[in-house]
Amino acid sequence: MLDALAGQVGPRTIVRDAELIAPWLIDWRGRFHGAAPALLQPDTTAEVAAIVTAAAAHGVALVPQGGNTSMVGGATPPADGSALLLSLRRLNRIRSVDAAAGLAVAEAGVILAELHDAALAQGRRFPLTLGARGSATVGGLVSTNAGGTQVLRHGTMRGLVAGLEAVLPDGSIHHGLPSLKKDNRGYDLKELLVGAEGTLGIVTAATLRLAPAVTARAVAWLGVADPATALALLRRLEAATDGVESFELLPAESLAAVLAHLPDARAPLADTHPWHVLVEAVATAPDDEPPARLLERLLGDALADGLARDAVIAASEAQAEAFWRLRDSISAGERAQGPATQHDISVPVDAMPRFLIDGAATVEARFPGTHASGFGHLGDGNVHFHVRAPAGADPERWYAEAAPTVTRFVHDLVVAAGGSISAEHGIGQMKRDELARLSSPARMAVLTGIKGALDPHGLMNPGKLVLAPGAARQ
Repeated sequence: MLDALAGQVGPRTIVRDAELIAPWLIDWRGRFHGAAPALLQPDTTAEVAAIVTAAAAHGVALVPQGGNTSMVGGATPPADGSALLLSLRRLNRIRSVDAAAGLAVAEAGVILAELHDAALAQGRRFPLTLGARGSATVGGLVSTNAGGTQVLRHGTMRGLVAGLEAVLPDGSIHHGLPSLKKDNRGYDLKELLVGAEGTLGIVTAATLRLAPAVTARAVAWLGVADPATALALLRRLEAATDGVESFELLPAESLAAVLAHLPDARAPLADTHPWHVLVEAVATAPDDEPPARLLERLLGDALADGLARDAVIAASEAQAEAFWRLRDSISAGERAQGPATQHDISVPVDAMPRFLIDGAATVEARFPGTHASGFGHLGDGNVHFHVRAPAGADPERWYAEAAPTVTRFVHDLVVAAGGSISAEHGIGQMKRDELARLSSPARMAVLTGIKGALDPHGLMNPGKLVLAPGAARQ
């Protein structure tokens, strides 16, 4: 396949140097290790189509990859070297930003932070952000239906995608970039590709919805008694204003882990509190109430009514960024504490406070010596639920023997609460078997049917999300 392809693509497209390939064979968490004889890095949609056409003709599997920030092994090739890596990082052009229409067309390899800058330069913004914004790419965000910290107001990636360009498993190109408010031509291929994790085709570009630029923002840090009180505070804020875009909840131990991990970090509040909330409010129009004044007024009432124990509003943009750095560093801080199973889950919003308390207690009772805790986006029910191994546990043995049992138990609790085992990170290879175990036969029949119809030979990101009919387990 590579020999046949060499005359159709540029000289930089096919990379065989093992040292250059090596960094892209390991997932972000270091849990999955793959192998690939070559890395393909096209720089046009036409080259992607040529690669996929050649792969289909020769029966060669492809694993698409963007920033390689997957939390579930979704962009790591099989360990047996049976697939080629297809990097979309050179497809990094922002084709257009239409401020009047509120739309941007960005290729799959565009880094999220660069999209933010391009939109702001035109007086607009792309209202999705997350901790990996400096490396996560548009194609990966689309393919995993990424969430982030602004879902409360703007929704997930699915709601921000207005059109898609993609190369389908047979090498044909789906030209679906035009944004149509009405399009009643049957099945929506865009909706199939968003969240498909590259298993139904390769996203090469997306038309994305932009929002008005923020004219002012205010960020506050609060200490609260418990998650139920935090939810009551959120409901009050939602009833009073539509200017609150982020509402993050974290326990004291998560903050402590970050403070221990970041040598220059400082706790926002002088006293200790069992739970903390990070709130961001914004203004986008001249007549909007200034966010700092809005939060001062609303949080003052919350303090008076006992919904908050203490609060501080960032006095500068630097302090606001420092608050967010604490939130964005939780995963790294907790990872530094030792082996743990991390679960990206969601439950109904009203059930989240109880799940954070009772779910953690139930897990600790079932697995003595472990410690369970959760943090996340309270406004959309997204919980990052971590179970730390007992002190002194051998990491390799823990992950091999104990972690799968712990994860199954946590997922059973999630399903019992009416939730989902994947809120925003996708299924990848880490959760594939759990998806099959916990989904209804009807759901799995549809998923495998779609996979089999569009990718009958199972060449698109094999082993991720769902197996093609007849495919062997890896």
